[in-house]
Amino acid sequence: MRLGNDVNGVILLAPKERPQLDTVAVQALCDELGPHMAEDMMCRAMEELSLRLCQMHDLAGSGPVEDLHKALRGLAAIAEQIGLLGLARVARDAMACVEMGDPVAQAATLARLLRVGEGALTALCNLQDMPG
Repeated sequence: MRLGNDVNGVILLAPKERPQLDTVAVQALCDELGPHMAEDMMCRAMEELSLRLCQMHDLAGSGPVEDLHKALRGLAAIAEQIGLLGLARVARDAMACVEMGDPVAQAATLARLLRVGEGALTALCNLQDMPG
């Protein structure tokens, strides 16, 4: 986390986390499916993660908590499958907040999940753009 400028006595926080990518899991996918099928699966998983992050955002504001919990569980499973361990962990943390019924912790953890999810998707896009 970086500390920002002091504005009228208030320090602005700029939380930033680096995406955690389990390269062993990614390599296992490549070994199991072959490079082309693994890349196709990663692309589909990225699309699904993006959709679920948007769905989670919508559900957090007005949806039933059961649907939010289900979306978080699916997001965690997909993230873990493609090696995004940090994203999976934060999704499980958000699930715990939903289960506890703590709206403040839930809001904070969901905001973190969106930040981590965006960073993870960006990192995967950058990884796919690399030659090799």
